[in-house]
Amino acid sequence: MQIRKPVVAGQFYPADPTQCLSQLRECLAAEPSSDSLPDPLVAGIVPHAGWAFSGPLAAMVFAAVKRRRPATRTFVILGSAHSYFGPKPAVDTSDAWETPLGNAPIDDSLRSALLDAGAVVAAGSAHRHEHSIEVQVPFVQHLFPQAQVVPIIAPANESAIALGNALADLPGDMIANLVCIGSTDLTHYGPRYGFAPMGIGAEALAWASGVNDRQFIDLALGLEPQRLLADSIENGSACGPGAAAATVLLAKRLGVSRGVLLAHTNSNEILLRQKSAASRDSVGYAAIVF
Repeated sequence: MQIRKPVVAGQFYPADPTQCLSQLRECLAAEPSSDSLPDPLVAGIVPHAGWAFSGPLAAMVFAAVKRRRPATRTFVILGSAHSYFGPKPAVDTSDAWETPLGNAPIDDSLRSALLDAGAVVAAGSAHRHEHSIEVQVPFVQHLFPQAQVVPIIAPANESAIALGNALADLPGDMIANLVCIGSTDLTHYGPRYGFAPMGIGAEALAWASGVNDRQFIDLALGLEPQRLLADSIENGSACGPGAAAATVLLAKRLGVSRGVLLAHTNSNEILLRQKSAASRDSVGYAAIVF
């Protein structure tokens, strides 16, 4: 049995099982800014920083799925292509993903269906050092202990649109039992990230959150996957625009009329709430459901 081992346990989230479960429960205690949830809920967008920063927002999405779709059997988790440069989405080849909470099995039938459709390529090496999917898996394990996962890295190109269509074209019994989660952080602003078109300081960080992040959010809520993909690439508003675009396209194909924003914040706001010193850099995070 081929197991994909965790690579950011002990960094992005606790490696000790007891501590992992404790922090996961703390994340799930966060209250969303909206309690109006789609019904049925078919997809979501989550951030993927360390749980201390973005865990509560990711938890809001998974908790919303638990409320609306408690019997979900498969989570298709689309990750950002931080270090994968292939032209097509890459599905992992493992039999299961290990986390401190145990092993999450892969839905091989759904993976095979996407491979047969030509929507993805099998590339386990693409997932070896990628964190954007891994940090979501413990939420699935805790809230949906019987669920399987399908981890796919989605490049920021038109293949992400094709992936969204392929997911929507899966057989009805597969569609009925899956939820798609797109993993992306938003604007990476400041000297650390080499992106500071509005300069440095509080006003620049406010622009990153209130203008650049907001453009991404509005396109996601309005179910405009092609524009979201193009705008994110042009304006640097997301590190996982392919994952987000595929998720939004699937939701649109499944009849969703508008997304719901559960929360939006950034790393600098979180540092200030924690009474830490303000930073010249910031990363945006959003929790959205469809």
